[in-house]
Amino acid sequence: MADASEPAAGAEAAAIPAEWLAEFEAAARRPLETRMRYAFIKTYKPVLDDAPFRAFTTMAEYRRWCEENLPEWLGYGRI
Repeated sequence: MADASEPAAGAEAAAIPAEWLAEFEAAARRPLETRMRYAFIKTYKPVLDDAPFRAFTTMAEYRRWCEENLPEWLGYGRI
């Protein structure tokens, strides 16, 4: 039995634009492989993506490297 404080399922569906529901339903019909391919967006991150890998001996060394080499907007700096 539904609690009176919970909105009805119909009320929730009415709040979602019909265009969004149609897009969701179309996406749900796609094969899983296709959905996974489009689920992740590759964004180039300066400096981080310029080398195949980096290794650091200590966390302090890693943090120092981040502060010295990465743009602040990437969010790897200390507060």
